This record gives sequence, structure tokens and C-alpha cells, in this order.
Amino acid sequence: MESLHYLLMKAHTLMNRQIVGGAAALGLSSGQPKVLEYLLMYGESNQKTIADYCEIEQATVGSILLRMEENGLILREKKAGNRRSLYVTLTEKGRKAAEEMELVFRESEEHVGGGLSEEERLQLRQLLDRLCESAGQRERRREA
Repeated sequence: MESLHYLLMKAHTLMNRQIVGGAAALGLSSGQPKVLEYLLMYGESNQKTIADYCEIEQATVGSILLRMEENGLILREKKAGNRRSLYVTLTEKGRKAAEEMELVFRESEEHVGGGLSEEERLQLRQLLDRLCESAGQRERRREA
């Protein structure tokens, strides 16, 4: 059996190909689908929170958001009393794109995980969640 890092990388690559293809068919660039997914799940948010959730640098999220704003997918607005942060919300066009991307995500999960039972899928998600949590803790300790 291959190493864990290789299997994780390979699974990511196989799934990502489908997701990127589906996103491109919707006129979305890389980075935009996960931002759309976040905003659909959590609603209005600021750029820092989006960057943290998506594991992307704030400057990168800024350029992604600029393109999304130019394409009418999001609105960025300041809130009264907070002049430093812009708050991001989906437009109707953005909501529709996010819902279409959710279908792409589900189809990709079905394709890649088609040979797994529901119980195995749940177990895989739980294990991956633990891996991410562990890696995040190590990274936070290194930054401190």
C-alpha cells in the first residue's frame, strides 16, 4: 500500500480535477468554489474569516473576492461602526452559482467515493477531520 501522503495527494488530485472542471463549466476560477460554499453555509462574513476557513492567505482571498465582485457573485460592504472590515455576502447570482457548485461537489464525492458504503464514507470523513485538526494544532504551535 502507498504512503499516507501519497494517497491523500492522489485522492485530492482525482477529486479536484472533477471539481475544477465543473467550476470552469460554470465560469468559475479556482478558489471561487470554496468561497461560494463557505458563504452558502455560513452567510455573511469578513475576508479574514473566509481566508481562515478556506486555508488561503488573506491577500489571495482578496483577489478572489475582487473577481467574484466584478462578476456579480458577491457584494462587499462596510458595516456601521467597523471601518476596517468589509463584509461579504452572496448576490442572487452568487447563490445560484454556489448551489450549482454544491451539485458538482456531490457528484465528485459520489464518483470518487462510489465504492464506499455510507458507513465507510462517514468513517473516512471523521478520520480526515481528525487529521486536519491535528495538523492545524501543530501549525498553530509552530506559529506561536
